[in-house]
Amino acid sequence: MNFDYAPKVQALRARLLAFFDAHIYPNERAYAEEIAANRAAGNAWIPTRLIEGLKEQARAEGLWNLFLPASERGAGLTNLEYAPLCEIMGRVPWAPEVFNCSAPDTGNMETIERYGTDAQKAQWLEPLLRGEIRSAFLMTEPEVASSDATNIRCSIARDGDGYVIDGHKWWSSGAGDPRCKVYIVMGKTDAQAPKHAQQSMILVPADAGGITVHRPLNVFGYDDAPHGHMDITLDRVRVPATNILLGEGRGFEIAQGRLGPGRIHHCMRLIGLAERALELMTKRTLGRIAFGKPIAQHGVTQERIAEARIMIEQARLLTLKAAYMMDTVGNKGARGEIAMIKVVAPNVACQVIDWAIQAHGAGGVSDDFPLAYAYAAARTLRLADGPDEVHRNAIAKLEFGRYADV
Repeated sequence: MNFDYAPKVQALRARLLAFFDAHIYPNERAYAEEIAANRAAGNAWIPTRLIEGLKEQARAEGLWNLFLPASERGAGLTNLEYAPLCEIMGRVPWAPEVFNCSAPDTGNMETIERYGTDAQKAQWLEPLLRGEIRSAFLMTEPEVASSDATNIRCSIARDGDGYVIDGHKWWSSGAGDPRCKVYIVMGKTDAQAPKHAQQSMILVPADAGGITVHRPLNVFGYDDAPHGHMDITLDRVRVPATNILLGEGRGFEIAQGRLGPGRIHHCMRLIGLAERALELMTKRTLGRIAFGKPIAQHGVTQERIAEARIMIEQARLLTLKAAYMMDTVGNKGARGEIAMIKVVAPNVACQVIDWAIQAHGAGGVSDDFPLAYAYAAARTLRLADGPDEVHRNAIAKLEFGRYADV
């Protein structure tokens, strides 16, 4: 495995880092202030003018749709080549949208690209790639333990030339954005089929009759406006039969194809978030005096900074290995590495951010620094795309399988 950056990746990294220095970091406070002003005016769910302006600049600089491997619609990068770029974008939680590389749109675009028909691609994928609309993924349900996706109750029933959908979904990220025009919904088309052939995925226009978006769900007090994680019911929602993805009973197959890239993108971004926290912690402790000397000179600080560096490097290497295997043996062949990094990356980020918060004292838990929000985001990702426990079980089963016939 060779993890050296190819010349094109080095060039893109340099351009991304320059873009962050010029446009992202200087605008972190302006972004928060614009959302606060919208909220004070009665609507926090308005897309920010700041991000919309930065999108045009990113597109003009060729920093657009950098994901989507093995597709002429993307930037022509492999998962391994995309990893260091995605890491940079993850340093500021709202930044990936500037480059049209944010969740859940990236996962949804890959799903439609890989499993959609030409008509579905023309209707939904092309506008998503142009950044004209946004999307949401509706899988998790409040009434069941959705960590086991076979528990899903949402019904997708064939009725003539269409499907009728009934269900209750929550944590539907992106559905609060008024630009969200399409949902990918996972539900059951045949409750009597074999356990992993009951589920299907279907494209549902966000303005279809029978959809009610009830509320945004808060993450440690943050509602993530204007993106949002929404609580949604679908009551007799009717869509054409042509909206089904790949075919009935193929939902788990699609999920494995979708969640592999989605999970590793989260891990790439988390490493960037951890790097940012380590940078802030290092600078803070170099510049603050406590008990007669810079905080950086206290042994506990040096131990934490050293340990943070070790943990980040280990997480990065495992992420790169998983990306390499996705490129060479496919998502199924890389499922062990994907599961491992999905456990490692959010736990590393949580720990590093926690140490950075501690180094900032009371300021660390305030919104004067980006650390409190970063911690909320990282902690959430120990649950999103499967909780730690599910991934550990999968890793253990693969390990047992190595010795089953011994």
